[in-house]
Amino acid sequence: MHVPDGFINAPVSAVAGVVAAGAVAVGLRGARRELDERTAPLAGLVAAFIFAVQMLNFPVAAGTSGHLLGGALAAILVGPYTGLLCIAVVLLMQGILFADGGLTALGVNITVMGVVTTVVAYALFRGLTRVLPRTRRSTTAAAFVAALVSVPAAAVAFTLIYAIGGTTDVPIGKVLTAMVGVHVLIGIGEAAITALTVGAVIAVRPDLVHGARGLAAPLKLRVDGELVDAPAAPAPSPAPAAVRSTRRVWAAGLVAALVLAGFVSFYASANPDGLEKVAADKGIDEKVQEHDAADSPLADYGVKDISNARVSGGLAGVIGVGVTAAVGSGVFWAVRRRRTPAAPESRTTESV
Repeated sequence: MHVPDGFINAPVSAVAGVVAAGAVAVGLRGARRELDERTAPLAGLVAAFIFAVQMLNFPVAAGTSGHLLGGALAAILVGPYTGLLCIAVVLLMQGILFADGGLTALGVNITVMGVVTTVVAYALFRGLTRVLPRTRRSTTAAAFVAALVSVPAAAVAFTLIYAIGGTTDVPIGKVLTAMVGVHVLIGIGEAAITALTVGAVIAVRPDLVHGARGLAAPLKLRVDGELVDAPAAPAPSPAPAAVRSTRRVWAAGLVAALVLAGFVSFYASANPDGLEKVAADKGIDEKVQEHDAADSPLADYGVKDISNARVSGGLAGVIGVGVTAAVGSGVFWAVRRRRTPAAPESRTTESV
């Protein structure tokens, strides 16, 4: 759903830029409370992972594909404020290096794909986890529903922005129907990816999942044919062991992102995504502009002057994952270091 330059007029794009900048500023302040020594490096990994998975377009209808937006996944894994920053980092890297998503439309993209998805998904996720049992299965199910709803919500947000500042005169009702219809289907794929990822991390390290804090399903033992709760777990292991374990999770996640972007992305659907398809069908792309970064050596997710498509796309994906991980980790480490003195106390009361 990357909005290119030319879809939205300059005044509305500027307003969206101000909204996005304000949201990022709020995210920076909120992320100081969410990040700690373990999660700060993982936030950069989440951004890199989302970058990689966004390269994997999956078919959703005849001639249409979709890809992960990532707001729900990021918010649940590292928190809504940090999650918004993850999406902002991804969109910035995509716009500057890969000519994906207009630069003048960056504010629109951050607002639609970052702010709307993280706010809607996390609010719904928290609401569901408060009424559902605190188990891994219900937490994963809540992640599925939250991700599913967040995608058509983003489609509605784009349509509203287009109704205000669209550069072509088209029936907004038809655009809304088409956008919501196709993005409900894309939302199913988003929900499946989000639930699988959240469920996998919870199964290994639930303490690293922001949305799973307080999740402490007791270990079950079979005694005389019946399942009973095991004795309480011992005190947490020393900090050095936790750091080593976090590094293993970080390494495993980075390898997964590199494989997805460097190899699996070659098999992604080549069909236009939901927004591109609706834009072509409804004529809202009549005034689309060439991307300012069209001459980038990585434009369109390929390395310039490498003729082999598999090698070119794979190498571009690997570079993108590396740069996004480096930039994201640097940003979140800096945010963590600027954490307010009062934050550790409040953090202690919230930790599992």
